[in-house]
This record gives sequence, C-alpha cells and structure tokens, in this order.
Amino acid sequence: MGEDEQADLDLEALQAAGADRDAVFGELLERHRLRLMRMVNLRMHPGMKARAGASDVLQDAYVEAAERIEEYLKDPKLPFFLWLRIITAQRLIRLQRRHLGAKKRDVRRQVPIAGGMPGATSVALANDLIARGTTPTQAIARDELKAYLMTAIDAMKPEDRDILVLRHFEELTNHEAAVELGIEPPAASKRYVRALRRLHEVLSSIPGAEGDASAE
Repeated sequence: MGEDEQADLDLEALQAAGADRDAVFGELLERHRLRLMRMVNLRMHPGMKARAGASDVLQDAYVEAAERIEEYLKDPKLPFFLWLRIITAQRLIRLQRRHLGAKKRDVRRQVPIAGGMPGATSVALANDLIARGTTPTQAIARDELKAYLMTAIDAMKPEDRDILVLRHFEELTNHEAAVELGIEPPAASKRYVRALRRLHEVLSSIPGAEGDASAE
C-alpha cells in the first residue's frame, strides 16, 4: 500500500464508524499521541517548559479537535493526522503567547518551518541527536557537544532543516512531509536524502570525533 493510501486510512475509519465514531476518534488520538508529543517537545519555546508541558498542549488540542470534527469530515482537505497536527501546533502557539506574552524570541535558536508552525528549537534538535546516540564518539564534554550541534543546525540551509525536522526528528512519512512543505513526494524524498548527507557531514566534523558518524 502506498503512502497516499495509508494516509487516508484514518479518515476512512472515521467516515465508516457511524455510531462508533467517538470511540474510533479516541483510538486515533491515542495512536498519534507519541508523534504529536514529539512535535510539541521539539517546537516548544524553552521558556515555556517550566510553565506547561506537551501533555497540556495535547489536552487542549484534543478538546478543539473534538469540537471541530464535524467540520473536518464535511470537507477533509488533509489526512486526519496532518489536520490534527495543525490544531496541535495552533494550540501550542496560543499557549506560548499566553505564557510568554510579547517576549522577543531568540530567533537564532528557533529553526523555522513551513506552514506557520512554531519553529523547532535548535536546543531540542541537539538534545534529540544526543539522546538518540546519533552523534559520533567524541572527546568533548556534553555541553560543548550540544553547543556545537546547535551552531551547526542553525547554519544549515532552511530547506534542509525543514525536511530533517519533519522526517528525521518528527518521523513523518515522505508523503506527510511533502504535504506539509507543499512539494511533490519525489522532491521531498530527494531533499531528505540531501539533508541527511548534510547532517552526516555536520556530525562527522565535530571536533574530537572518532570514526564515521551516521545520521540514520
């Protein structure tokens, strides 16, 4: 089954659910919870994390999604997960505005993304790389390693960062990433391969690195 078909399975399940739609809706929310949590954690402003967590954002998003599900099903322009992801991102933006007010963002530490999403922070991306163990063996301290990764991520081309955030960090499918970026799937696939190659170069160039790094 192709990605286009796979992306429509949630919508088909909701449309066929009938009287069981609430139960199916709840199952789908739970199925996508981890991916949505990952997205929120990557994109949440560092100043927010002492005041609210990803679970708070998801709770608000799920309430709004339940209120808007009828509207969505009447004219589903996006696969269900991407629709839910947009609602979650919008709730994150509202929550950050409420808690942070008009505070100026540290633009250098925000990795921008297409579609009006809040940017994934280079802090979060660096922490994720370290946690996954995708960095090479190095002879430098963790804080120094994180600082180097953040600087390297900030220096990457926006199109490379965009596709890496979606595919490598958030683990969207190629089709989902293509829809998010407004490009065709073959173009998204080529861009991802190029971005992974660039990430590999970044990891391999870390001072004190021993041997080859792998971004995958």
